[in-house]
Amino acid sequence: MTGTLLAADAAERDAADPLAGFRDRFQLRDGLIYLDGNSLGALPKATADRLAHVIAQEWGEGLITSWLGAEWSTAPRRIGDKIARLLGAGPGEIIATDSTSVNIFKALTAALSLRPGRAKLLSEATNFPTDVYMMQGIEAFSGGRVKAVTADPDAVLDALDDDVAVLLLTQVHYKSGRVRDMAQVTRKAHDVGALVVWDLSHSAGAIPVDLNGANADFAIGCGYKFLNGGPGAPAYLFAAARHQAATPVLSGWFGHARPFSFEEDYDPAPGIERFLCGTPPVLGLAALEAGVDLLLEADMDELRRKSLALGDLFMERMESLCARYGFTLVSERDPARRGSQVAYAHPRGYEIVQALKELDVIADFRTPDVLRFGLTPLYLRYRDIVETVERLDRVCATEAWAKPEYQERAAVT
Repeated sequence: MTGTLLAADAAERDAADPLAGFRDRFQLRDGLIYLDGNSLGALPKATADRLAHVIAQEWGEGLITSWLGAEWSTAPRRIGDKIARLLGAGPGEIIATDSTSVNIFKALTAALSLRPGRAKLLSEATNFPTDVYMMQGIEAFSGGRVKAVTADPDAVLDALDDDVAVLLLTQVHYKSGRVRDMAQVTRKAHDVGALVVWDLSHSAGAIPVDLNGANADFAIGCGYKFLNGGPGAPAYLFAAARHQAATPVLSGWFGHARPFSFEEDYDPAPGIERFLCGTPPVLGLAALEAGVDLLLEADMDELRRKSLALGDLFMERMESLCARYGFTLVSERDPARRGSQVAYAHPRGYEIVQALKELDVIADFRTPDVLRFGLTPLYLRYRDIVETVERLDRVCATEAWAKPEYQERAAVT
């Protein structure tokens, strides 16, 4: 198929796209192809107005009265309930709070409190590092009583035994985009008496999730990827209603049953609020809410259909480049096992990603050799996929990646 025919086909698909109208609701520079929404979502135009109102009116005019008058104090619960609608959870089962890493710590320690006779935390090797780092931190803090253990990704379920208290897994792998069957994995963990903490950082807003349908125990995730909450946006934590008597180790004042009684001893709140810790970050929560509100307007099934179609088109167009330039597909071809990204391995992966930026294509690189292309259906078009592969072909054909400035890796990749 010629380039002209490809462009015409992509234009036809874009014209018929039921999600096409969402693109204009994001701030995206003309000519830019942004394929990194799985690392940092684009800015919703409504966010700037929302933050301006919070700063000028709620903070500037309302000052401290806005904790009640503008409902700052209840924002974590309100936004958590909105995220719950995206993830198949019920009201009062998700709280928007803290960072992903802190929430992993809270979820793991809460789950440990429900399994007092067990002391093994299990995850997969190659998981996102912060997940395993938190497990290792708990092991160190416990003086070795709790053990952090990892297993090969394909063998991690076989490592479940009567010593495992908690299995910590990412539903959509951050490098490959491989999707795990949440219901099946949860069932296998429950069969041996273990609980599961799911990392949904690359799931929420990208694929349909049904936490209660899968009988999930705990889950966490970040707010700055597909939820478009902005850099460093607050994360969220899910605790199934049946587990909300658990005791997370971090016992901050906003998790107290009566925080403004200023009591000397900690008495945890009776529901999801016990997973709060410090004072809610109001500005970050406001930006996150704007992103979540926008996403709630979209049909998640339609979003998933487009995501898979974008991925299929990307892989189809990459076949010739794989043969000519040595790219290797890392992602799954099976749609049921592929998240909203496509990843390829290449020995010059880092340099190629840098060269693409000069051609107005932003993707990202993950060590040691993975080029990762995030597919965000709310603002990505079919024409963007066709053009990306054409520009990638140009980078490789001209060896534009060989510039000296691309040979030394930056601190942030």
